[in-house]
Amino acid sequence: MYTKQHTIKAPVTVEGVGIHTGAISKMVFNPAPENHGFKFQRVDIEGKPIVDCDVDNVVDVSRGTTIEQDGARVNTVEHVLAALVGLQIDNVLIEIDGPEPPIMEGSSIKFVEALMEVGVEEQSMLRNFFEVPEGVFYKEDDRKVEIAALPLNDYRLTVMVDYNSPVLGSQHAALNNIEDFAAEIASSRTFCFLHEVEALRKANLIKGGNFNNAIVVVDQVVSPETLDELAELFELPSVEVAEEGILNNVQLRHPNEPARHKLLDMVGDLALVGRPIKGQILAARPGHAANVAFARKLKSLMLKSARKNVPTYDPAVPPIYDINQIEEMLPHRYPFRLVDKITEITDNYVIGVKNVTINEPFFQGHFPSNPVMPGVLQIEAMGQTGGILVLNTVDNPANYWTYFVGVEECKFRKMVMPGDTLVIKCELLMPIRRGIAKMKGQAYVGDKLVTEAIMTASLVKKDNA
Repeated sequence: MYTKQHTIKAPVTVEGVGIHTGAISKMVFNPAPENHGFKFQRVDIEGKPIVDCDVDNVVDVSRGTTIEQDGARVNTVEHVLAALVGLQIDNVLIEIDGPEPPIMEGSSIKFVEALMEVGVEEQSMLRNFFEVPEGVFYKEDDRKVEIAALPLNDYRLTVMVDYNSPVLGSQHAALNNIEDFAAEIASSRTFCFLHEVEALRKANLIKGGNFNNAIVVVDQVVSPETLDELAELFELPSVEVAEEGILNNVQLRHPNEPARHKLLDMVGDLALVGRPIKGQILAARPGHAANVAFARKLKSLMLKSARKNVPTYDPAVPPIYDINQIEEMLPHRYPFRLVDKITEITDNYVIGVKNVTINEPFFQGHFPSNPVMPGVLQIEAMGQTGGILVLNTVDNPANYWTYFVGVEECKFRKMVMPGDTLVIKCELLMPIRRGIAKMKGQAYVGDKLVTEAIMTASLVKKDNA
């Protein structure tokens, strides 16, 4: 699996009809910056609203997964998202001028081919994997659906389907390496049973469905009159049933193509968790409703796990660096030294402590009747903590300056008051190269996140060193 984030090298366009809406749409995959994720943009709507590919935005799971945000809706997103996940792409903006991505020929392969045509480009930041920490289980007794996620330092999926059909029977499909998605899974087409076609039409679905973009499975005796009606419905000269129980002599691409397509759908639906996954997924009789419900369960655990990673501070534990050792590393002096202790430091992250007291000199001029620590000084405290992490990577820190050259995505979430203890964690987002370090800083009071930002620092050797 890729360890760094990826986008595409250039825009690429696909066009076609949506299987359920029947609307023609043009869809453009665009490169996107790091930490952007997957987003659709409805360019046909005033204001060109953006819809984040997030399980919290799912509004419908009838025969496909539909997302909506700020009044903009995108139907049947799973095949597009499966292609992106299967190629280990992290950041893409998808412009679309209609309500639904084109179905193409019913699988993800046309999207995969288009994306591979322009190529994938490595970005600087590390991928932010969600590593399944424990067994996660989901069950629907009435539909005999069971899904499990187990810890694994990889991404593997196994799917079993059983439709009690003499044509399909029980089928299994597995993806043991995400790098095999394009060759083994992407070309597997969507399918439905013949007896479902009329119901889907009455439900105002599959307006764009035909025998070129879906497999229709015949699991019952069909009269010549019914075949004639189907031919008229789909505007074809004639319709036949092959020996394998497939309409119009469509050749299956794999003996277990339906099971592989269910796996494809699951890859796309689980993309809505919002981060690349490391884990073993086992699913019996999955569908969009169950996939989305399971994705919600995974996201809830992901957020809970993130909260568990809140750095803690025990004043009884001796620090790694005290104020005297910090003074040897940082050039800052009173009243501008804003780190009191370093409690933990590794090659990738550092945890520092800043005790906020009413005697801070800035309280004399900053809201003296309502003392609140200035947000810019919280960022400075994070910067100094991150500076110690960066200086810790060189042999003689006294010979270097650390200059902060950029702050992005800064958010102040809660006021910091006298008596609070800021516990600050700064973590490298990529290896330090040519003296440039990019890190994520987070400051907590207790278990509450109060400030966060992405910071870029430059490590510069002193002239006299």
